[in-house]
Amino acid sequence: MPAELDVHLIADNYAAYKHPKVKAWLVKHPRYHMHFTPTYSSWLNQVERWFGLVTQQAIRRGSFRNVRQLIASIEGYVEQYNVHKRPFAWTATADSVIRKVARLCKVISGTEY
Repeated sequence: MPAELDVHLIADNYAAYKHPKVKAWLVKHPRYHMHFTPTYSSWLNQVERWFGLVTQQAIRRGSFRNVRQLIASIEGYVEQYNVHKRPFAWTATADSVIRKVARLCKVISGTEY
């Protein structure tokens, strides 16, 4: 990647990215910019699933001599996928999500929400 380009990193809100050592490193490397996904943004799970498919079916166990080959593999997968593309369907109901959150709250705090 050319040194004059900025690098934008998208991460979840996991605390490790906000550790003082990470923050100090970012201050020393101003071309890197952190962007955090919103808390409780479950729609992003579908985006993560897409990247998971790309990883599983186009990258993992691959052998690439250079970045150009890696890009060609990813683009080939996307092209093939788009021939029979299908949207990701959100299948969880609001009630099922609320039940899961209630169970989690009970486990981590001993209370209902």
